[in-house]
Amino acid sequence: MYINKEQLVSYIKKLNEPKVLVIGDLAIDEMIYGDAERISREAPVLILRHSNTKLILGAASNAAHNVSTLNDGKVSVIGVCGDDFQATQLRETFEEANVNCGLLVVDPSRKTTTKTRISGSITTSITQQIVRIDRQTNALLSPEIEEEVLKQIERAIPEHDAIILSNYHIGTLTPKIIQETIRLANQYNKVVVVDAQKDLEVYKNVTSMTPNLPDTQKSVGFEIETEEDLKRAGDKLLDATNAKSILITCGADGMFVTRAHGNYTKIPVFNKSEVFDVTGAGDTVTAVYTLALAAGAEPSYAAIIGNIAASIVVRQFGCATTTIDEILSAVDKL
Repeated sequence: MYINKEQLVSYIKKLNEPKVLVIGDLAIDEMIYGDAERISREAPVLILRHSNTKLILGAASNAAHNVSTLNDGKVSVIGVCGDDFQATQLRETFEEANVNCGLLVVDPSRKTTTKTRISGSITTSITQQIVRIDRQTNALLSPEIEEEVLKQIERAIPEHDAIILSNYHIGTLTPKIIQETIRLANQYNKVVVVDAQKDLEVYKNVTSMTPNLPDTQKSVGFEIETEEDLKRAGDKLLDATNAKSILITCGADGMFVTRAHGNYTKIPVFNKSEVFDVTGAGDTVTAVYTLALAAGAEPSYAAIIGNIAASIVVRQFGCATTTIDEILSAVDKL
């Protein structure tokens, strides 16, 4: 594929223009750090002396955070939280990230999704995760809460340029919410991009979706080992969803974009030798890809920009974000 660098740069500079709505499974990552002190007398377990706690936006919340750092906070989230202490933490973390969380729906019967990671270190070693505790409710929303979420969606979609459906399969995106969101997005001529791990055929008539390679293989029912396999998989997803394009992320092998009429683009990975942590990189790709599509970029250029952004965040530990200036600087070095 020939890349017009000036065109690419022009799209990157427009990433701060679109307003984005993220709908899905909102979560917070609680990172607890401590220094290893001794073995407990009560049980053969390590005692950590607490050093600090860090709160990070995770799951669909991470996609919103990535958008916020690129478009100066022109992003809102719709999802469900509990009536608990963690909900307060979630709201405060959204506010610090300049993400509008005024459309959150409270469901007292659910837990605010929180993933607590406890990590320890000693002076002669790096910090290592010891245990992770997941706090969440996996059941689908009740009909009453579902209706509240739908009202927020109906109110918000006309005010945004693009919608991200971020499904971590924790229960927020019910079939009705998925169908109604896509219907309204198409009615108002909005970009709608799906980030989901399974049941991809459910998302009919979207602008695009961003499955990774393992999830794509599960969806299409065959192993993907060659470029011809990628083409066949992309075409199968296009036929199943009637999407305008499919972006398959292939880890160290880059990305693959499929559009109608046999239009394919293979995109190599950038900065392959500097990967430290891929956590949240998929959210970054979805966020940047969506912003680029909403800014007028055609799918291949949007995917390239998403790929460059991912190459920046994987050089940092944990769910990370990037900025327009960092992306432009990375383009200069290509």
